Amino acid sequence: MGSLSPALCLCLLGLASMAMASPPRRPLDVPFQTNYVPTWAGDHIKYINGGMEVQLSLDKYSGTGFQSKGSYLFGHFSMQIKLVPLSSQNSEHDEIDFEFLGNRSGQPYIVQTNVFTGGKGDREQRIYLWFDPTKDYHSYSVLWNMYQIVFFVDDVPIRVFKNSRDLGVRFPFNQPMKIYSSLWNADDWATRGGLEKTDWSKAPFVASYRSFHVDGCEASAAAAFCATQGKRWWDQRDFQDLDGLQYRRLAWVRRQYTIYNYCSDRSRYPAMSPECRRDRDA
Repeated sequence: MGSLSPALCLCLLGLASMAMASPPRRPLDVPFQTNYVPTWAGDHIKYINGGMEVQLSLDKYSGTGFQSKGSYLFGHFSMQIKLVPLSSQNSEHDEIDFEFLGNRSGQPYIVQTNVFTGGKGDREQRIYLWFDPTKDYHSYSVLWNMYQIVFFVDDVPIRVFKNSRDLGVRFPFNQPMKIYSSLWNADDWATRGGLEKTDWSKAPFVASYRSFHVDGCEASAAAAFCATQGKRWWDQRDFQDLDGLQYRRLAWVRRQYTIYNYCSDRSRYPAMSPECRRDRDA
């Protein structure tokens, strides 16, 4: 299978807090064209039910992709996908990645997350999904505010990246980002490090999307702050940290489904990155 790489361009922050948390607000179901436009190979995108659902198609000749119409600085961004990254566009770009990596037939699907700040990434975490993402729609979302970035699968937090600027770790907070999503062939690296090649006899490969929810602080690409900073629901105390239940769910993902975490990779990083303990990755 190819690799599904939706990308959401945003900035993030996070501090440890004793605040009681709340789940993000329920996403709104809106048509694709409300918030998104194709970026390439538009003929490989099929619109269903007036754009309430779209299908991205990958064949031997091309994949396809789309991006948000606006750029955003903080917010809550969600899509339902039936089998996403965030990125600003300069040499010190910020990026929040949600990627589906190809798998062997019969094996669990792998989701990889990564956070780039100031052009520096290398913060990969990979988990197996606890369901078959080809059978039904599931929600993949990012909550990003001045305190933390949280990756959710359905209502389960699978990763937290807190604002650790006080520890010398850069946090995306002043570069508005667009949301990108693409379906493309990455069998040179994504499927078991390139060992599994795409079987084009099974093409086209189709990923279906719906519920194109965007609730963010829209800003020009040159903006360095959000004009409504501190006033939106995601800025409030309830969303500055996870609550006990959410941390238990995160711990469950860590125990049962995490297969790689840069925080525990001593061969790659002899010294653990300072944000790892704050993010409860140590």
